[in-house]
Amino acid sequence: MGENRDRMLAGEWFVPDDPVLAEESRRRAELCTAYNSAAPEEFPCILRELLGSVGDGARIRPPFHCDFGYHISIGPRTFVNFNAVFLDSGPITIGADVQIGPNVQLLTPTHAMEADRRRAGWEKAVPITIGDNVWLGGGVIVCPGVNIGADTVVGAGSVVVRDLPPGVLAVGNPARVVRTLDTRSRQ
Repeated sequence: MGENRDRMLAGEWFVPDDPVLAEESRRRAELCTAYNSAAPEEFPCILRELLGSVGDGARIRPPFHCDFGYHISIGPRTFVNFNAVFLDSGPITIGADVQIGPNVQLLTPTHAMEADRRRAGWEKAVPITIGDNVWLGGGVIVCPGVNIGADTVVGAGSVVVRDLPPGVLAVGNPARVVRTLDTRSRQ
């Protein structure tokens, strides 16, 4: 296994110039290409091969793009709309019954603030966790290290740079909580 892959998996600073990572990226590219051009009945099989785990009834509308795939865990009955970009150098964990709008980006990589290290290509991945029954509106961007609590709604176009608690509505850039939601089930 490559040294930089080991560092990436450990959540440490790494340089993505690693033959093992290059091979994993090639595998991901082939699977994403197959998924994005497949017939709908083929989607579940390809997703199970591409992603770390996929819950029953989870659906992702193509096109879908990711870095590696195996760092992504999607809960049951979750729906991901068109043009999702999940950069999964680090783990991305998505709960059950989540709704993800079109053009949403989940971004785990971060880069060095020091210009010399950044030019040298150093990066680090910080996990993203999205709780059950979250709704991310179209065009939402979730930055590295963010946790979004269950039952939270993030308005379209918002940029989430810090954790959001459960059961709130958050909007804007940067996303901020504007109110608490009534999360009781209604018939």
